[in-house]
Amino acid sequence: MKVTTYVISKLLNESPLKPNDKMSVFDCTIIEFRKIVFRSGNISPIASEKSVPFPIKRIFYLYDIPGGENRGAHAHLECHQLLIAASGSFNVELDDGRNKRTVNLNRPYYGLHIPPGVWASEKGFSSGSVCLVLASHNYEEKDYIRNYEDFLNFKNGKN
Repeated sequence: MKVTTYVISKLLNESPLKPNDKMSVFDCTIIEFRKIVFRSGNISPIASEKSVPFPIKRIFYLYDIPGGENRGAHAHLECHQLLIAASGSFNVELDDGRNKRTVNLNRPYYGLHIPPGVWASEKGFSSGSVCLVLASHNYEEKDYIRNYEDFLNFKNGKN
């Protein structure tokens, strides 16, 4: 797995570098968090706007997902998300309307940053897995694109 260390930039307090309809699967990056190793267990600290490329406004997690099940299948208009396999593993299928990419998350010290304007589906959860999600925005239904045809229209400027 290629690991990209995210360089925090003006993206934090300004609008994204590209319009959200121009974001691609190649704008999604793997972030490796610091891993502090102890004999009694490991710690990976995560800090808003330091180890995460956006201010964290919401945290939630998915759990009790039956093995092999899928979740997600949506895009955001403005919200950035960071997905972490806190336990177990799953794949994240990324789609920008032209390109597709699949990332396997299976270590709690790696996170996948998904900027707005990228369709993401979490698939193939291992039994007992936990997906931790850090989000740049509070929940707002109007920020979601849940229909794939609507997503393609958005990407093609037909919204």
